[in-house]
Parts: sequence; C-alpha cells; structure tokens
Amino acid sequence: MSDNRNGIPYRRLGRTGEMVSLIGVGGYHLGRQAVDNGVNFLDNCWDYNGGASEIRMGKALRDGYRDKAFLMTKIDGRNKATAALQIDESLRRLQTDRIDLMQFHEVIRMTDPERVFGPDGALEAVTAAQRAGKIRYVGFTGHKSPAIHLKMLETARTQGFRFDAVQMPLNVMDAHYDSFAKQVLPVLVERDIGVLGMKPMGDPFVLVSGAVTAVECLHYAMNLPTSVVITGCDSLPVLEQALQAARSFRPLSEAAVAALLGRTAVAARDGKYELYKTTHHFDGTYQNPQWLG
Repeated sequence: MSDNRNGIPYRRLGRTGEMVSLIGVGGYHLGRQAVDNGVNFLDNCWDYNGGASEIRMGKALRDGYRDKAFLMTKIDGRNKATAALQIDESLRRLQTDRIDLMQFHEVIRMTDPERVFGPDGALEAVTAAQRAGKIRYVGFTGHKSPAIHLKMLETARTQGFRFDAVQMPLNVMDAHYDSFAKQVLPVLVERDIGVLGMKPMGDPFVLVSGAVTAVECLHYAMNLPTSVVITGCDSLPVLEQALQAARSFRPLSEAAVAALLGRTAVAARDGKYELYKTTHHFDGTYQNPQWLG
C-alpha cells in the first residue's frame, strides 16, 4: 500500500506496476459514484445482464471518466473467432478504444486451459488485440477449483505466456474448503501476478451463514495479499459500506484472523456456503454453452 485517493488505499497490480484501488466495483452499477469516491478499478463482463452492464458502464465513463478508471472486462469465448467478436463487442459497448485488463472468464473446466491455449484458441484473439492496442493486460478468472487455476497457470507457463492478473474467490469460508488462498495465492505472489479477490461475501451466501459481518468479510479479503477486492454494489448504501471498509482497513493481527477463521470453520465444512465451488449456481457458461463458441 503506497498511495490513496479520497481515503481509498491503492495497491500495485503485480508486476504491471499499475496502481489500483483496494476496492473494486463489480460491473453492474454505480460506476461514477465509485470513481468520484476514489475507486479506479471497475469490473465488468461481456455476458453480464445480456450486455447491458457494459452498455451502462460505457455511458458512465463518458465526460472524462474513462481516463480516471482502470477498466477490466471479461470474455467467454474459447476459440479465436468467438473471442475476437466478444472483444470488439465489449469495446463498442464500453465506448472505449482500449480495455486495461481483459480476462478469460469462468475458467471452471479442466478442459478450458487447453482450449484457450490450443490452435485457434482464444489466446490468439487476445494477443492480437493486445498487439493492436485494444488490450493492455491479460488475466483469467474462475470460481470452481484451485486445481483448474493451477492448470491454467501451468499451461501458460509451458507456452511461454505470463498472465498479468488472476481473479478468484477469497473469503473466510474459502480458507477452510478447497482453498484458493492456500493453493493458488502463494503461486501468484511468488510470480508477482496481480491478485484480484472476488466473492468476499460469497455472493452473498457467506453472510447468510450469520457467522461474520459484511465489513469483516471485506477486511479479511483486504488483509490477504490482494491487489483489489472486487465486490458487487447494487445500491448507494452498499457502495458506501464498501468505501468505508476500504478507508477503515488496517492490517489484521494474527489473533484477529484466527478468531474470524474460528467462527467460520464449522459453517465452511463441505462448501455449503460456497455454492460457486459446489454447484452450477454461478456457472453462466454452463447454462449458456454457446457463449464459449
């Protein structure tokens, strides 16, 4: 942490050197309010709300806001042609000539890495767009299994490719069950890859457990070596809660972390409150396989 804007701490996005807000706003709502309050990391995706989320964000980024934002979006396409179409559609919807961070979305199958990196795979479209100046940095996201994340990273390594950022669930339940924090996070830190934490409240099933509060969830994720903690905000009070959590964050003591993990250990058994790992509840590309191409 070496900077802040309007009280919001900023952290380095891995080896990119980019400085990004500790809190990132998920790509449905409230973009301008977040930017005005010191947030610069904006999360979106080609498939959110049938494209409406990118369209809304594109409108919000007019009038000079685009240059204040670090804009991230994601594509679902696994082959070159589908990925190229989705990249260009995202650029049109967002009314911009560049995406700061483009991510392969929902890497949730063991076959996804070979499709992305294979002949005529999505990576070819992304690197072509990067050479054309349409994309600055490249990452991937997934919520299903640390093993799939590790396979994606290893496939990239064998192909001589280095990701700039990786997104994954990081929360007080994850620590107890098939943990991204324990299995993937150390690899990212070692390789100086930007860490994007998502689902700090389990979207929102961690809160449903009643074991922790929203602010405790956010502070736990911020206490990990995350570059950004991405949280969905669908109202001004929820946005203000996230902003206040970032402004009030101080590193947690080992005792404080142990207390949080102690309170969530029983609830976290078997992934009951991490439905993104244990069910298809959050798998948009499972429900819509045509998005993959």
